[in-house]
Amino acid sequence: MTAGLWRTIVVFALLLGWLFPASADVAVPQLTGRVVDQTGTLSSGDIAALSQKLRDFETRKGSQIAVLIVPTTQPETIEQYSIRVAEAWKIGRKKIDDGAILIVAKNDRHLRIEVGYGLEGALTDVTSRRIIDEIITPKFRSGDFAGGITDGVERMIRVIDGEPLPVPSPTVNFGSLDDLAPLFIVTLFASIGVGGFFRAMLGRLLGSFVTGGIIAALTWFILGSFALALALGSLGFIIGFVADLFSAITPGTSRSRGGSWSSGSSSGGWSSGSSSSDSGSFSGGGGSFGGGGASGSW
Repeated sequence: MTAGLWRTIVVFALLLGWLFPASADVAVPQLTGRVVDQTGTLSSGDIAALSQKLRDFETRKGSQIAVLIVPTTQPETIEQYSIRVAEAWKIGRKKIDDGAILIVAKNDRHLRIEVGYGLEGALTDVTSRRIIDEIITPKFRSGDFAGGITDGVERMIRVIDGEPLPVPSPTVNFGSLDDLAPLFIVTLFASIGVGGFFRAMLGRLLGSFVTGGIIAALTWFILGSFALALALGSLGFIIGFVADLFSAITPGTSRSRGGSWSSGSSSGGWSSGSSSSDSGSFSGGGGSFGGGGASGSW
């Protein structure tokens, strides 16, 4: 083969690569909520209602279900794409693996129910296929995507409800600093007022430590949140200790006087990121998937 022919082949190959570039896989979208619609198929009301239904189900049962609608999964099959989504989102509780994802590729006319390890005994491949064929796709064919997805999710919930799963741990969710403000105010007055009694008896350091411990214990007992108990207990210790120190070095200042202190001093450590609402902070619980589930088309 001559050098000229080789050059012609190389140039032709480069030209083909330029004209027909390799298609990249569709990126897995960020998990911004229980329902992620990249096609504009669902209205804001549909998304809100479905998200609330899934949120209530998670609170009651502990299991997580998410919905994803994308235009296409090409060049991958929906099975390949779904497992990538499952691995990225980690829907379901860690080590319980009780998550499920309903994925719709609208332009491809394909859909899939991806099932976590812990639900494969209830939401079996056969059951998942029946939900797709008997409930979801008939409505999709008539153009009722919201109805198909809602009815399909409701059937998934009923099936999962029949599976004995560990009860969800008690959690307390706060959506904003406005929700936390009453807790800060109570902590403030308890640290200065009630804490003054213990500091008078036990001294500034030990009294403040006991006050913080009591606040933490009551928070844990009433609200069931270890993180919140630790935070408010630490805050109570700091406020009480500093307030007592301030009153000790300021002539004529009463221990119960706290005008220079406010709940705003603690706002820097809290944000809406502690919320489990669908405002961008929803996340999977660490669940694992192994390819269980079923696919369909319409």
